Amino acid sequence: MKFALVTAVLLSSIGMVGAANAASVEKGQALVEKANCASCHGAGLNAPILPAYPKLAGQYPDYIYYALKAYKVGNGNAQFGRNNAVMGSQVQSFSDADLHDIAAYVASLPGNFVNKK
Repeated sequence: MKFALVTAVLLSSIGMVGAANAASVEKGQALVEKANCASCHGAGLNAPILPAYPKLAGQYPDYIYYALKAYKVGNGNAQFGRNNAVMGSQVQSFSDADLHDIAAYVASLPGNFVNKK
């Protein structure tokens, strides 16, 4: 009986931590606007100004988070970092929570990616 109670408390606390750390689309939108991401990635983050810049709208939030995190790490970690001077400087001031919020916002945007089956 004690085991079941302890297990239930632990599992419910894990759920509360996840809820407390849930990403905010609204905060992400404010951060994207403040950083002026559209200046390179275009309107709705779906119309890049140059072909070399990626479309971001509708991308998976995990992918966006880890890409931003890799730009923040930069060349300091050859296994994980990405080297791009513009993106590296853009993300330095963001916390991990900010990166999750940005990823949630980007994922919420309508994109035109094609999923081939």
